[in-house]
Amino acid sequence: MLKRLLIALALLVVAGAGAWYWLSRPDVATLNDVAVTGREPEITEPRYQTVPTVGVAKAVGWPAGAMPKAAPGLKVQAFAAKLDHPRWLYQLPNGDILVAETNSPPRDKGGITGWVMGLLMNRAGAGVASANRITLLRDGDGDGVAETRTVFLSGLNSPSGMALANGWLYVANTDALVRYPYREGQTQITAKPQKILALPGGGNHWARNVVASIDGKSLYVSIGSASNIAEDGLEEEGPIYTAESPAQMAAAASQPTNRAVILEVDPEHKTSRIFAWGIRNANGMAFEPKTGALWAVVNERDMLGSDMPPDYMSRVDLGAFFGWPWQYWGGYEDKRVTPGRPDLREYVRRPDFALGAHTAPLGLTFADGARLGDSYANGAFVGLHGSWNRQPPSGYKVVFVAFGDNGFPAKGSKPQDVLTGFLNAKGEAQGRPVAVITGAGGALLVADDVGNTVWRVSAAR
Repeated sequence: MLKRLLIALALLVVAGAGAWYWLSRPDVATLNDVAVTGREPEITEPRYQTVPTVGVAKAVGWPAGAMPKAAPGLKVQAFAAKLDHPRWLYQLPNGDILVAETNSPPRDKGGITGWVMGLLMNRAGAGVASANRITLLRDGDGDGVAETRTVFLSGLNSPSGMALANGWLYVANTDALVRYPYREGQTQITAKPQKILALPGGGNHWARNVVASIDGKSLYVSIGSASNIAEDGLEEEGPIYTAESPAQMAAAASQPTNRAVILEVDPEHKTSRIFAWGIRNANGMAFEPKTGALWAVVNERDMLGSDMPPDYMSRVDLGAFFGWPWQYWGGYEDKRVTPGRPDLREYVRRPDFALGAHTAPLGLTFADGARLGDSYANGAFVGLHGSWNRQPPSGYKVVFVAFGDNGFPAKGSKPQDVLTGFLNAKGEAQGRPVAVITGAGGALLVADDVGNTVWRVSAAR
């Protein structure tokens, strides 16, 4: 089965989309992408696939003078261009912006598996070697363009998330959480890193994110699964996934080798515990400003058809279990996973808001610091990196989800387009949005890892 899958994937890349259609008869969505969004998305029967539907948008970059399209009432400009695969962003207290120029760590290129993965990643614009650095961008004159650019940290290992707490800058490498002493205004750190916690590497979903609690005493680190649905064995996902009794689960909860989890870390004692689990690939995390609750955006599983299941954003509470790999969207069973765990179904947390099937949400930030007008005053911005397992494609844009006064998405709310145009008329990827944060002056900053640009979205005046 695996050999058939890999050969088919190779044929897709080599022969092109037309030939692939006749070889695999890809699954085509029966619902529009909006139907699988909101607090109550439309849930259809899964269409299990042996050979996946593949629709990888070819990465071509932005032609000279081209840029994404901002929603009415907003404008967009390049804050910083000619970066090297910018993925994650963080704003320091003085307004400086840190950007992680990064990519996945080297993969095993041996055999057909490595060959096919290399082809697919190259097509998507993710085949370049990781720059393994964090760059500082400074807009000293306030014109919306960073005129100062320095290498802030180098020699990292596929870094992603960054967080400042109590005088320390924490960086989430793919295999470890580390920290450096930070002094406000500095443009480079030369100190050696202090290792806080080893993190599991390898497998799928290499990017690790980190956010700090308001008091800085706790950190939250997201770790994606090593596979789609634990097809390489549950033991590869960590001891929590093979635990059968409450005692075994309690013992496994402090192990940093677990995948598909969010860890709560005590940086001073260098200890951790599972904060939430069964959460396949959480990337963006942020605290909702009214309630102080932790929220995350999550990439769900593949090969259930172009309509299922919804990727999502959700409040994440201590002990929450979101069902992966056995269930999705609050308890729908994935019959591909063996052995099953029907005993866990009643504990599955239903996510709070669906973001569409296969949209690949990565970036998340709340609107409390934004100054983009009344339409964007209360809610969350989400960077949708874009689908590979859906026809037609979904995502490839930045959206806004309006919230109510209770700290949850408003009833009837649907994602509103904020920044679009990342796919051209041919369906090629001129860019792909990843991290979203609020920058100085209340503008929205968006990392584009195919266009190698950080875009700045502000109110049109």
